[in-house]
Amino acid sequence: MGILNPIVNVITLIINWMYHLTETLNFGNYGLAIILFTIVLKIVLYPLTLKQMKSMYMMQKLAPEVKEIQAKYKAKDPQKMQQKMMELYKEHKVNPMAGCLPLLIQMPILFSLFTALRNFQYVNAKDATFFWIDNLSMINNGPSIGIDIYLMAILAGVTTFFQSKLTTNMTDPTQKMMLYTMPLMIAYFATKVPAGLALYWVTFNVLGIVQQYFVNKQTSALKEAVADGASDRKEG
Repeated sequence: MGILNPIVNVITLIINWMYHLTETLNFGNYGLAIILFTIVLKIVLYPLTLKQMKSMYMMQKLAPEVKEIQAKYKAKDPQKMQQKMMELYKEHKVNPMAGCLPLLIQMPILFSLFTALRNFQYVNAKDATFFWIDNLSMINNGPSIGIDIYLMAILAGVTTFFQSKLTTNMTDPTQKMMLYTMPLMIAYFATKVPAGLALYWVTFNVLGIVQQYFVNKQTSALKEAVADGASDRKEG
């Protein structure tokens, strides 16, 4: 994890700065600081998220042409097939890798936040609580009896499901399967990481659901074009 130390240090500084900000509001709390950190990160990543969604809709729109190219060249000339597909993407200004950008940025942040929270040096340990969570650095934290011990994990799974449902193509069997399996995986992992990281994930998902509303408005024309194209193919 040494390679992530600079990111860990930056995240620690930002969360502590956010904590001091909550203190100025007479509500010093590290849980709120993590939420503020997540909000800022979501705003910073918004342009990439918008680009990701536009790329996804364009890929759906170009799917029939991609299938034609695959049918024509896949068996006899795979290299020619790749060339034709790249020409198609270039013509329509589509980057097939654009959908991976937010995830590629998100993963180092997740690992760094996990590392930071495991041994976080809180300015005031008494403020490292959040509702039923006694300490945001602890794992499986909560009452010894009752569902509260896994409540944050359940919230992580549920919010992952609803956030994913907004972007899942239900006609794609793989995406449909991931819609139901990914939330279960996230809920399980949320029981194995510091509670603060689970709080970050829940907040990120809730913001993602809200953000998707604005993304959908900006990509509505592309979605309609995809739908119209599908309708035309059925009529043909």
